[in-house]
Amino acid sequence: MNSKTIVILGAGIGGIVAATLLRKRLPRAHRVVLVEREERYVFPPSLLWLMTGQRTPKRISRPLDALRKQGIELIRGNVERIDPQARAVKVNGIELTGDYLVIALGAELAPETIPGLAQAGHDFYTLAGAESLRDARLNLREGRLVVLVSGVPFKCPAAPYEAAMLLEADLRRRGVRDRVSVDLYSPEPGPMGAAGPEVSAMVRQMVEGKGIAYHPEQAVTKIDPPTRRIYFTNDTTADFDLLAYVPPHRAPKAVHEAGLCGESGWVPVDRGTLETKYPGVYAIGDVTGIPLAIGKPLPKAAVFAQAEAQVVAHNIVRAVTGRGESHSFQGQGACFIEIGDGRAGFGSGNFYAEPKPQVALYPPSRLRHLGKVTYEKYWLYRWF
Repeated sequence: MNSKTIVILGAGIGGIVAATLLRKRLPRAHRVVLVEREERYVFPPSLLWLMTGQRTPKRISRPLDALRKQGIELIRGNVERIDPQARAVKVNGIELTGDYLVIALGAELAPETIPGLAQAGHDFYTLAGAESLRDARLNLREGRLVVLVSGVPFKCPAAPYEAAMLLEADLRRRGVRDRVSVDLYSPEPGPMGAAGPEVSAMVRQMVEGKGIAYHPEQAVTKIDPPTRRIYFTNDTTADFDLLAYVPPHRAPKAVHEAGLCGESGWVPVDRGTLETKYPGVYAIGDVTGIPLAIGKPLPKAAVFAQAEAQVVAHNIVRAVTGRGESHSFQGQGACFIEIGDGRAGFGSGNFYAEPKPQVALYPPSRLRHLGKVTYEKYWLYRWF
């Protein structure tokens, strides 16, 4: 058997799942190489609980070195260059070449692209940002809390709406809600639009039912930190005392420079196999741009990254061993929507359905919140 090398870029949810399944299912004669710059993996859905003081960093993270015990070759470093035609990458000045290449680098956060944003507020999409927001929220006892979506698309479409509701619940828990208003601004015409108008309306109703003012179609241009004022493209402004934000997202520099991005700014792939236009080169998770029948892209969400990783890993194993039938990603996805007070809704459905996604949203309950807690524990246990 000729030895094959599979190189996976990025140890997020998609990269970890792909690497783990490949290592488990391929004979040890084949190499599985995982490239990641960070030392620890952080479970992204739990950052919202960290933001409100319900989790600690240690509880929601794991050392990536643990993956070495499974036989995965872990290389820590920045991806400096990708040559998709040769299936080669440059990491820390060293060239790596694979028989198969899986790009799972996710979306790069770029708060610096909006003047004043990083200086004025706290993002809840990174560990450091969620920690700073956790501490800053305790100083807010009166005034105006603003949750801001600074650009689209962004990871986890429910996250800003969950954040607003969790922060609102935290204000009530601390006994200051009657002195603090909560507003949510977004350039979207409605929440979670890819899930369809019915789901979007239900999420908006959840948010406004908490007394949170929702301001759609508000695209931010800049923020003035000294005056704590947000400026929008329609010549309106908004003031704040505490700002929690979703940073702008873009494809990583190495992916863009490799010519892998399409007109959407993200990597186009075959929506079933996740293969790019380059044979043997796949892209999964948030770095991809997959158009849906309604004209919107497939949401950037962990559940899709995991499912796509499973399909790609299976098909690479099939290509290497010659055994089994090919698999195809079918666009199925689900997510919890935290609303605070130990309750969560749950949405699931087929985003590939035509003429529009078929997604159902189930009402919030304590049982569904426990489901999300259980999933957090399961995920960290299963893959580490």
